[in-house]
Amino acid sequence: MSIRIALLGVLQDGPKHGYEIKHIIEDHMGDWTNIAFGSIYFALKKLSEEGLIRKLCEEKDGNRPARSVYEITDSGRNEFKSLLVESWKKQERNFYEFDIALFFISYLKKDEVSAYISERILQAERQYEGLLRHYSDHENQNMVPPVAFEIINHTLEHMKAELKWLHSLKEKIDYLF
Repeated sequence: MSIRIALLGVLQDGPKHGYEIKHIIEDHMGDWTNIAFGSIYFALKKLSEEGLIRKLCEEKDGNRPARSVYEITDSGRNEFKSLLVESWKKQERNFYEFDIALFFISYLKKDEVSAYISERILQAERQYEGLLRHYSDHENQNMVPPVAFEIINHTLEHMKAELKWLHSLKEKIDYLF
């Protein structure tokens, strides 16, 4: 659903071609979404087949391949609104692949697990610090909408919780074995 809502949302502001959509998603949503570039064109085709967007025209620039320009339809606007409302109402529960590995912790050695946890802590701290720097770098720029900072804050709070949990897990290593 995230790619559908993102594509329909980006097209709310007017017609765009796939590369332009990719650029907007990377530049404005790259810190908090994992939409893959390759999935954009597949999703555009699907949205077009469903009548939620339509190919407006093809642009040709020199020797470059032609680019299809898409615009949102009235049905697409309705779907976008429906997806927005659904997202606001839906409570999500996250499932982590790591928890499966944790379940089978007894198949590893305690010192091995301790090293893995330490490495996870280092990686999480680096990610947290990098996102915090990114936040600080953009904090005083008028071109960044305030909602973007709230999205980053949401991610930072999750990362803080993850770090707290990892440190707690490391302290409980003897209990786990």
